[in-house]
Amino acid sequence: MTVGLSRLLILEVTATSRHYVDRLFDPDPQKVLQGVIDMKNAVIGNNKQKANLIVLGAVPRLLYLLQQSSSSAELRTECAVVLGSLAMGTENNIKSLVDCHIIPALLQGLLCPDLIFIEACLRCLRTVFISPVTPVQLLYTDPTVIPHLMSLLSRSQRTQEYITQIFSHCCKTPEHQTVLFNHGAIQNIAPLLTSPSYKVRMQALKCFSVLAYENTQVSMTLVNVLVDGELLSQVFVRMMQRDQPIEMQLTAAKCLTYMCRAGAIRTDDRCIVLKTLPCLVRMCSKEHLLEERVEGAETLAYLMEPDVELQRIASTTDHLVAMLADYFKYPSSVSAITDIKRLDHDLKHAHELRQAAFKLYASLGSNDEDIRKKVSFSAVRYDPPVPILLNSL
Repeated sequence: MTVGLSRLLILEVTATSRHYVDRLFDPDPQKVLQGVIDMKNAVIGNNKQKANLIVLGAVPRLLYLLQQSSSSAELRTECAVVLGSLAMGTENNIKSLVDCHIIPALLQGLLCPDLIFIEACLRCLRTVFISPVTPVQLLYTDPTVIPHLMSLLSRSQRTQEYITQIFSHCCKTPEHQTVLFNHGAIQNIAPLLTSPSYKVRMQALKCFSVLAYENTQVSMTLVNVLVDGELLSQVFVRMMQRDQPIEMQLTAAKCLTYMCRAGAIRTDDRCIVLKTLPCLVRMCSKEHLLEERVEGAETLAYLMEPDVELQRIASTTDHLVAMLADYFKYPSSVSAITDIKRLDHDLKHAHELRQAAFKLYASLGSNDEDIRKKVSFSAVRYDPPVPILLNSL
């Protein structure tokens, strides 16, 4: 941030913002606590106020109070809550928090025995780590952090939700997969798939998705895991049923897809041919959100890419080629006239839709000339004709 911009921001901050920060330095602990609570209420939904408080130096003081053993449990918890609220602002807010070393401070806070404080720290850490501007490697700097997070999974549904969400967002490389695997991610997270909390089940499922992706060791282990006496693959199959939320169906299908591609499940296994593939084809239909259709098509393309029999089955399943032709109809003229927000949404995803369709066309026709001809013939029949990449398939 330039000096000129900093001065401009400081000139804009209100006397109220200064008052909030000043109260953090009051010698009376009770007044400090009330000041933090008032600050919490002031920043809810107010990005301007959040930016003002960050510029005025609230973050270092909040972190100081959070880390002091002399601070009451309530004060430390309220500090974590305010920091979490500040993190829900702009990406610049997140950068400022990370620059103030919020992550090590919050991770240290997890050593406290107070569960409410732990949950507040984890909630804030979750918000920071899911931001694209946060370096995920910060989770792995201290080798004691991952095993401690694993040990906290049993504390409450909130710790389960926040920790699994942190893991799913911070598992980006084979090295990250190995660290989580070696510290017992599979045996610690598998029981969460039967949690009464949908959020916990969903985040646990996402963890397995990122752990299994292009990882033979993880996938081979997952295929033998039992959850309440049921094979994990069958748990995933149940999660793909039509009565489950779309997000859960898609993520469960991705888990089985990645296990299959890693060689842990045969391509002719019933759970792939009769469950996973039809689920992914279903996700390509226009009744789903554009984002879901993109994810469904890309996952389906990845599933069947090396297997000609899956390509044959997919090419005859639920009018898949007709569904893909519809991927090229965005943005539609109707949305342009009647709904500007819809048009903006369609424009944003139009490129992703086309790219996903091309990937799926390429996967369908990659190994068999008969399928390639069939797809080519079918694709040109739709109005408007699909802009074929088929000459290059």
